[in-house]
Amino acid sequence: MPRESHLETTIGKSLVNTIAEAKVLMVGAGGIGCELLKNLVMSGFKNIEVIDLDTIDLSNLNRQFLFQKQHIKKSKAHIAKASALAFNPNVNIVSRHQNIKEQEFSVDWFKGFDLVMNALDNLDARRHVNKMCLAANVPLIESGTAGYLGQVTVIQKDETECFDCQPKETPKTFPVCTIRSTPSTSIHCIVWAKSYLFGLLFGNAEDDDDEVLSKENSNDDETAKELAALAAESQALKEILASANTDGFAQRVFDKVFYTDIQRLRSMEDMWKSRRAPTPLKYDEIMNETGDLPSAMDAASLESSTLKDQRVWTLRETVQVFSDSLEKLTARLKELRESDPEATVQFDKDDSETLDFVTATANLRAHVYGIEEKSRFQVKAMAGNIIPAIATTNAIIAGMMVMLAFKILNKRLADCKTVMIPIVDAQHDAISKPNPKCYICRNSYIALKIDTEKSTVQDLINLLEENSLSDVEIQEGGRVIYDPDFDDNAEKTLASLQLTDGKFVDVVNEDDRKIIVCLKHV
Repeated sequence: MPRESHLETTIGKSLVNTIAEAKVLMVGAGGIGCELLKNLVMSGFKNIEVIDLDTIDLSNLNRQFLFQKQHIKKSKAHIAKASALAFNPNVNIVSRHQNIKEQEFSVDWFKGFDLVMNALDNLDARRHVNKMCLAANVPLIESGTAGYLGQVTVIQKDETECFDCQPKETPKTFPVCTIRSTPSTSIHCIVWAKSYLFGLLFGNAEDDDDEVLSKENSNDDETAKELAALAAESQALKEILASANTDGFAQRVFDKVFYTDIQRLRSMEDMWKSRRAPTPLKYDEIMNETGDLPSAMDAASLESSTLKDQRVWTLRETVQVFSDSLEKLTARLKELRESDPEATVQFDKDDSETLDFVTATANLRAHVYGIEEKSRFQVKAMAGNIIPAIATTNAIIAGMMVMLAFKILNKRLADCKTVMIPIVDAQHDAISKPNPKCYICRNSYIALKIDTEKSTVQDLINLLEENSLSDVEIQEGGRVIYDPDFDDNAEKTLASLQLTDGKFVDVVNEDDRKIIVCLKHV
């Protein structure tokens, strides 16, 4: 008996044929993605492309059932493909171990699919896929889970709300003085490591601070004084950064952050009348001790330990990880800045080196203040704002995604619902219409063909004028490229401003009408 016979009986031969011919893009091969890919190959889908940048981690195995222990450190997309084919070998699956935001995945590439399905766990990638699907006019099934909560909905240009039609929850904020001077909990130490020290060493600390540090009370004397002192500390640390990638660099940073700065805080005696004063640490004193660090311990040997993620490191191990990760990240930053002087390294919970650095610095900070230290696994969850995933929730949402896919491919968009669960009380709501004030989906999208390597900003302006857009302001990613009062970039090539094939620019004309332009290199 053909394996599609039961499916044909259930949904009809015509829809089964439509499903078999449809080209589906699945973005993300994690908790939801594993369940979804299994569902797709078992539901008659024959042409599937799956993309995921991540590799398999030990912590994934309890819920991402397409992966096994021998797959750790391998590509999620490639292993998901291989495992899914065991369920149905008669499916064409293309797997890509890449970032969906890479230039090659242009609007034209998205147009090659009949349906896109998001199984992502971060807002930035979701917003990107949302924007690309709107520009390509391809239906998108958006999903997400958080513990026992889950949601799935459909996004179709001009028919439904897009991902950005409603504001998303903003990250929790913390007072400046608490984070930088008087932490009392593990999360305070993790926020300091991730959003202050990491940003100061490898990026722009001020930008990150806006997300997590509340400056609402910066007018009070205590905060004002502390901000001034911290500014001086930051400047001193930046001077040490000039010696990056030289002998003793890690020790100089360590002693500055965990000894000199802590000594300054201890000297503020009034601050410690009712709380425990911090204890400064010195690099040499810790590393010259014996007894708690195996001989020849280094990052490689720590990495090979199956206990690395689950146990709290000793103080010497923590210092060693701090030193190793700092050296690797500064070398990475140096390499990036050889091609882009403004390049930064961004924290990513799935980036081993950035997670090592944040775990080590957060635990060193916790040790200084007598706060409970955390394992790498715990820090990953807290730093990534992760709510423990529930396999059952992922399975329910993945199943609902396939049901919505059936309706979309059967031209029954009006029958689609937004589904939100707790598991015991599923809620089905009619899909909302687009928000008329949405800055993403309520704008027009056009594609302009232009030689991005040779053409200048002025050439782009001329091309826009040919399309009835005059007196324009051009922005990209929040930066102003051109406006009538700022023409410094007019003679620069688009490529020199990183405006390359597939990039979006926001164009506002004299009537304040906003057009989103996708550049297509010719």
